Amino acid sequence: MSTGVLGPILLASTLACAVTTAGIYLIARHEPWANRNAVYFMSFAAGVLISVSFVHILPTSFEMNGAAPVFVLLGFLGLHLFNRLLHVFVCQHRQQPELTIGITPMLGIGFHSFLDGLIYSVTFNVSIFTGAVAAIGMVLHEFPEGIVTFVLLEQGGFKKRSAALWAFLAAGLSTPVGALISYPFLHRMSTPTLGGLLAVSGGALIYVGASHLLPAVEKENRRYTLIALATGVLVAAGIVLSKR
Repeated sequence: MSTGVLGPILLASTLACAVTTAGIYLIARHEPWANRNAVYFMSFAAGVLISVSFVHILPTSFEMNGAAPVFVLLGFLGLHLFNRLLHVFVCQHRQQPELTIGITPMLGIGFHSFLDGLIYSVTFNVSIFTGAVAAIGMVLHEFPEGIVTFVLLEQGGFKKRSAALWAFLAAGLSTPVGALISYPFLHRMSTPTLGGLLAVSGGALIYVGASHLLPAVEKENRRYTLIALATGVLVAAGIVLSKR
């Protein structure tokens, strides 16, 4: 393992955190506008997260781990089970069933952002060029991730300051934390292990997009949401192409 790449790893992961934080800050400062257009952000984010999962995260994990489909299922059903338990034992008890709207996607996005940091560590240890190319694509989706995490937390009953803080911790800070935690252990992390983690992340993100974001978009039944969804798909295609 190279010992001279910690600087680029920290730079890339910190940049990702900064982009996420910028999205949270802008959406928090312009809340009335955000509330009017939240459905479009959710539709866009669903297009990005679902498309990136299907066309990049899952195929990559399948190449790295032969049991990846099982981990995809575990990621999807695990988040679904957590959502059900949260709804039954926490939200109903507190008479706030809407909490699941924000907490479950926050956990899925937070886990994925943590793995983003791990991926920075891995790719930069392959080569600086590989890490830089990966970073270009990954940073592109950080902005909408921060926005949608904040919006969903607010819709789930969190106050603005709490929503901004938890969105920052889950979608932003988790990336450099993931890079720092994983860096010392890279020489002991096998390719199948990383592939399994990627597969769990992909399953979790598909659940967030398909079970939380798209149903919320359909419930609003607003004009131009299909355009926002298609834009998210196109951005996902750009992310994948930028890594090739």
